[in-house]
Amino acid sequence: MRFVVQRVSKASVTVEGQIIGAIDTGFLVFVGISSTDTREIADKMVKKLTGLRIFKDEAGKINLDLKAVNGSLLIISQFTLYADCRKGNRPSFTNAGAPDMAENLYEYIIKQCKKEISHVEHGSFGADMKVSLLNDGPFTILLDSDWM
Repeated sequence: MRFVVQRVSKASVTVEGQIIGAIDTGFLVFVGISSTDTREIADKMVKKLTGLRIFKDEAGKINLDLKAVNGSLLIISQFTLYADCRKGNRPSFTNAGAPDMAENLYEYIIKQCKKEISHVEHGSFGADMKVSLLNDGPFTILLDSDWM
């Protein structure tokens, strides 16, 4: 499982011209699910995500997590995080999770995040989405379950 986490001042996701999710201060999280991912892996990733201390404290030190700044989450599914570009110029997505399995895990991740964070928005699995963001920092982190 891979999460690309961007600290944002604001972010939104639009489907067919309609904003379906929007946040102010918080994390925009792109979620990639592989064919071998499980709920146990998702639990570890959500724990790491919600505990990330990448907001400034009153001394200007990067030391606060989402809860401390009353931050929000915008969670977007993105199978392209499992693109394999080692051969040729056309990416292969064979390592990405099958749509049914990946959608179930994506919904599970959203549910688990809502247990920890009071404001969680999300995209629409499999939809053609337009994502807008104002990256704060910029600050972008890659969480990969293979590294945990």
